[in-house]
This record gives sequence, structure tokens and C-alpha cells, in this order.
Amino acid sequence: MANPYINDQAARSESASALGRLLADSYMIYLKTQGFHWNVVGPQFEPLHALFQEQYEELARAIDEIAERMRALGVKAPGSFAEFAALTSITEETGAPAAPTMISQLLSDHTTAARAALQAVTAAEARGDVATADLATVRVVQHEKVAWMLGSFLER
Repeated sequence: MANPYINDQAARSESASALGRLLADSYMIYLKTQGFHWNVVGPQFEPLHALFQEQYEELARAIDEIAERMRALGVKAPGSFAEFAALTSITEETGAPAAPTMISQLLSDHTTAARAALQAVTAAEARGDVATADLATVRVVQHEKVAWMLGSFLER
């Protein structure tokens, strides 16, 4: 039986809308993580500097995949700070907080992004959009993994 989703642009747009929120959250975390990579100081400098670089590089790849999936769904991907700011649930950081605060913020941000990714999974599955559901599931796993890693830095 054919999946009616393939020809249903309204359903495709709804999947893309959920991805747009995930894209905005991912991009804001990317910016924050890269800024923290540049500005981290203190006794944990070396491991955090390396970890933040690894994380923002992974986010850059994910951002591209999410945006390209939106385009495959026939929807324009947001690409400006104004669009991202309107869609994101992530709070911007303009300062250079202490390393434990950086870690706490990113832990919270990745938890928020995991929820956005789960919402994208749910929206896509409800419409029979298995490709978007698959992509968003991978993002849930990745954001939860990063949250766990960051949380490990805060344990005593």
C-alpha cells in the first residue's frame, strides 16, 4: 500500500516545522559550544577545550543534515540569526562563564534539544515520514549522549 505522506505537502511541512525547531536549537547550541571552546579557562581547560570542539564539529554536521532534510521535504530551511532566535528554546550566552557554568548550560541545552528531537520523531511518525523520524531519532540519541558526558564532568 502506498504511503499517502509522499504526496501530502501539508504533512511534509508539519514534519519540516518540527525539524526547524530542532535545527534552531542545534544551531544555538553549536554557537554556544564553539564560544565556550574559545573561552574556557581553568584546571579543566584541556579536556573541555577538546570536548567542546568535538561537540561543535558534530553539531555542524547534524545542522547540515537537518537543513537538507527540510529542503528534501520541500520547505525552506531557516538560515538567519533572526529565524533561529524566533524558533529556538535555547538561551543565548554572551559572556564567558566559569567552566562549571558552561557545562551546566550545555547539559541543559542538550536536554532541551533531545526533547525537540523527540517531538520531531513523534510528528514525523504520525505522518508516516520515516526518514525524518529516523534522522530525529539519531539526534535524540546524540543529544542524550552529550548530556550524559557533560553531566559526568559535574559529578564529584
